[in-house]
Amino acid sequence: METLNDRLEGKQLELEYPCNWCYKVIASEKEALQNAVKDVINERLHKLTDSNSSKTGKYVSMNLDLLVHNEDDRKFIYDALKKHQDIKMVL
Repeated sequence: METLNDRLEGKQLELEYPCNWCYKVIASEKEALQNAVKDVINERLHKLTDSNSSKTGKYVSMNLDLLVHNEDDRKFIYDALKKHQDIKMVL
């Protein structure tokens, strides 16, 4: 029996741009995360909301919602967040 993964294999996500996109950003401290987001997206209109904290409090995550204009824009923001020294992970 064919599964959903079988049908999706080799297919690329198709988006219509511009569109809203949400990145989940994980860091050690909330303030460092907020400053990192400012560093990456500068004055661009966005919404940054609390998500989760780890049970031990070692990590905090926030959702970053913003309008992306095209595939390159979406990937650029992802890569820039991922490379920032204060960001542990981007989903």
